[in-house]
Amino acid sequence: MRIAKNAANTPIFVPLPSVKWKSVREAIIFKRKCTERMKIPASDLWMYKENRIIFDVRTPAEFAKGHIPSAINLPLFSDEERAVVGTIYKQANPEKAFIKGLELAGPKMAEYVKTALQAAPSRKIMVYCWRGGKRSGSMGWLLGFGGFDVQIIEGGYKAYRNYLLTAFEAKKLSIAIIGGRTGSGKSQILRELALKGEQILDLETLACHKGSAFGWIGEKTQPTIEHFENQLFEAVQSLDPARRVWIENESRGVGRVFIPDGLWNQMKQAPLFQLEVSFERRLDHILQVYTQTCKEDLVASFRKLEKKIGNEQMRAAILFLEQGDIKSAAAIALKYYDKLYNYGFENNQTPVKLIVETGNLDFSQIADHLIQLANATPNTL
Repeated sequence: MRIAKNAANTPIFVPLPSVKWKSVREAIIFKRKCTERMKIPASDLWMYKENRIIFDVRTPAEFAKGHIPSAINLPLFSDEERAVVGTIYKQANPEKAFIKGLELAGPKMAEYVKTALQAAPSRKIMVYCWRGGKRSGSMGWLLGFGGFDVQIIEGGYKAYRNYLLTAFEAKKLSIAIIGGRTGSGKSQILRELALKGEQILDLETLACHKGSAFGWIGEKTQPTIEHFENQLFEAVQSLDPARRVWIENESRGVGRVFIPDGLWNQMKQAPLFQLEVSFERRLDHILQVYTQTCKEDLVASFRKLEKKIGNEQMRAAILFLEQGDIKSAAAIALKYYDKLYNYGFENNQTPVKLIVETGNLDFSQIADHLIQLANATPNTL
């Protein structure tokens, strides 16, 4: 493998003619020297990833737990194969593990190259594994010989995760929080703000959850906590810190995922724009959102609330649902969440709270009003 420069003066890796090695150790050392030249630090991923296809060469199980968004799984080993190689590596030695790895991966080498070429016809790729070692080095080495321009993320997925968790704290954002009781239409207003050119961070969309006991209804399966953080990080990286970003007021937990400390601490210090919307209007909005919902899903959600609203209220809500009276059932849930939200608002320690009367304004008009208020409010750009 040798390094050349393309027309844009960036490094490319050109395969050399085939080489015969005298021993396994010599082959390992040669591969290591080749792959060292391909490495980039995880912190530079966003500088280089444009126009490159990213391959995650970890096992399907590792990939499912969390991966770099947009990455494609091209596993060097199956879950079972990795366990076998790892056991040999720990109980015997690296050379024996290398040989076993070749036995398992060797017959699949042509398929790796074919799959990579289908996904990346430009042949510009990045690869990573857990720690940027054996698996990504092996795949990078193979694809390099296959004519691909290969970059390997140094330190692998582990380095990416370490960088990600510190970057939430390091990247300072000018945040404006949209608050309001359940049914105020905060999510719809957030989208209206985006249409008007404002920056937004849509936590509920990333979390696949609307934040209440009913928040899972109509959503895809939630990501793992780890992958939520990965997707959130990618979204944060795309934001311009010199411009304002709107975020919906959330608890730290959104369903079963959690907002990372670095971002959560910034949200707690951001100005809060509290929407005041009448109970009836909020109830009507809730009905629009959940009218087409399966009755069994609503019943299941009310059962989750039993310890909080009491058995009597839960049974009343379920009876209303069985009678087709969704509005009365929704009113029970809304009154409970109003009490919960009022307590949270009173105890919110954010330095700036603004009450925003919405009257009969529609979502687009409310968004315009929020922009005007934010422009006149200190600490928002």
